[in-house]
Amino acid sequence: MPRFLCLALAAVLHCAASHAATAANDPQPLVHVGYYEFPPYSYTDKRGQPRGAILNLSRRLLEHAGYRAELRSYPSARLYNGLQDGSVQLWPGAPGKADLREHTLEARTSLGEIVLNLYFRRDTLLPRLPEDLKNRGMILITGYSYWQPIRELLDDPQLGIQQHRTATHTAALEMLQRKRGDFLLDYQTPVEQARRRLGMAELPFVQLQRIPLKFIVSSHAPGAEKLRDDLDRAYQELQATGVDLSLP
Repeated sequence: MPRFLCLALAAVLHCAASHAATAANDPQPLVHVGYYEFPPYSYTDKRGQPRGAILNLSRRLLEHAGYRAELRSYPSARLYNGLQDGSVQLWPGAPGKADLREHTLEARTSLGEIVLNLYFRRDTLLPRLPEDLKNRGMILITGYSYWQPIRELLDDPQLGIQQHRTATHTAALEMLQRKRGDFLLDYQTPVEQARRRLGMAELPFVQLQRIPLKFIVSSHAPGAEKLRDDLDRAYQELQATGVDLSLP
């Protein structure tokens, strides 16, 4: 009996040691990916699961590069704070944000682009910018941040733009239609999706910015440069084999 117990204990210890060695040398390290609600690119479905074109692409590229993805939604301010302290390792988003510049590395590969437009009703004349925005109502999506030239335009005291915020693209279009604002500042793909859902006719717009999408890696996370380079390489390898990596 003592000999049997010794053998059993040895077997248990061997299994535990093997498991610990495997965990310590995990061939697929876990990458914490942050995103904010930006359908159809990134969003959380009714069951609380991450969905969207850029999240699917992120999973695919991470898997090809030898990583596992853990995806979590954040308000934009918390997402940026996470990138600044390393608690969020990766964000598939827009480069060039001044408050992230000293805390992040940007991938070299562009995943696609998003387009920021100024929408208006058909009963409104084509606006001359920025003068025709003076003392007018601007509809904005809550939680979205904009690049410096747009922020300066919105906050210019000489223009006196009245900002009206709402939570969804659908609600923003309905506000514009009901004349609860003169203009809508929003991104093209979500607006088109919401417009079709409402059965609304196309709206006139002025294109303001075309913004690239890239992987943004927190420089405070372990192995940041390797992660960035691995993702760039994964994109190039899959693209070379003819895999469709395009975004909406």
